[in-house]
Amino acid sequence: MAGETVNLVGEVMRFIDITPKTAFSMAGLGFLGGMLSGFIGSGGAFIMTPGMMALGVPGIVAVSSNLAHKFGKAMVGARKHSKMGNVDIRLGICMVIFLLLGVNIAVFLNKYIFDSMGKAGSNLYISLVFVVLLSYLAIFILRDIFKPSQKHGSVQREGVAKKLTGFNIPPMIYFRVANVRVSLWFVALIGVATGWLAGTVGVGGFIGVPAMIYILGVPTMVAAGTELFLAIFSGASGAFQYALNGFVDIRLVLLLYLGSLLGLYIGANATKMVSELQIKLVMAVVIGMSAISRAFAIPKYLVDLHMANLSEGVTMFLDIAAAITLYGGAIIGVIMIVRYIVRFKQGKRVDNQYLRRSEHQERDSA
Repeated sequence: MAGETVNLVGEVMRFIDITPKTAFSMAGLGFLGGMLSGFIGSGGAFIMTPGMMALGVPGIVAVSSNLAHKFGKAMVGARKHSKMGNVDIRLGICMVIFLLLGVNIAVFLNKYIFDSMGKAGSNLYISLVFVVLLSYLAIFILRDIFKPSQKHGSVQREGVAKKLTGFNIPPMIYFRVANVRVSLWFVALIGVATGWLAGTVGVGGFIGVPAMIYILGVPTMVAAGTELFLAIFSGASGAFQYALNGFVDIRLVLLLYLGSLLGLYIGANATKMVSELQIKLVMAVVIGMSAISRAFAIPKYLVDLHMANLSEGVTMFLDIAAAITLYGGAIIGVIMIVRYIVRFKQGKRVDNQYLRRSEHQERDSA
């Protein structure tokens, strides 16, 4: 088994060939992922991980390289959000221990599946996790968006969060920035789940952020900022463990950084110009399209594992469909963010013009 593992890892590293086209695609992925991550506190890896897989990078290498990239990006994003008062340090510290436990479990499972079933099996496992969780989250967030209370602009802690905050299961902890008082057991559960997802698919934010919002009742922007703080630890821990087994490709990490730092800066600044409802809408669109993309990719992995029999034309069509839905979802998300920024700037300009006219009229009347 040890000899097979060495051969598989060697095969992974030989496979990755960085051409100019690949380098440009990786940097572009970094920009899209960085902008989405800065805007919603997650979103980067569920674009970048499947994006790298679509370019031919084995899933486990895409996950591990993205975790290494995530570490530095999260430091920049967390610092930016901290200045805006969007990071609850106490909540983040409470979650870290459980987060690292989840990362360890994920790395063990991912490596075991790769050793047992090879690249196709690892890709299938990662894609199935994406499809199941992203589909559920997209539906859940869309249902929340179209509630009557949301349409009228009132953001309320409803449903699960309201019920759970009523449970007095010691130890109970009050988190000042998030302005919630909850049981440490609920925080622990979210921490383990977030860490497991981070180690499995390269991102835990698409569980961590919604879970903090809908289970703990944390405000959306505080959840986004706190998740970036947690991503520093999950990224560093996961990348280190995968690197020990030879799965981190530093070239991919650097190319992702090339685009993501600019995107992250734009996305984080955009949070000051939008409502919570708009953030949730972008989250739902990107998550839903990513789920569809991974669903299109699954049949090819089943064929590679001899679990299904499809023609070459059908698998090629599904590959193209997976790429179109993935990149299309990311681009739509970025366009939505840019439109929100433009609308905000235009509204601010109109307000400034109105104020100047009012001041002139007051001086003239005086």
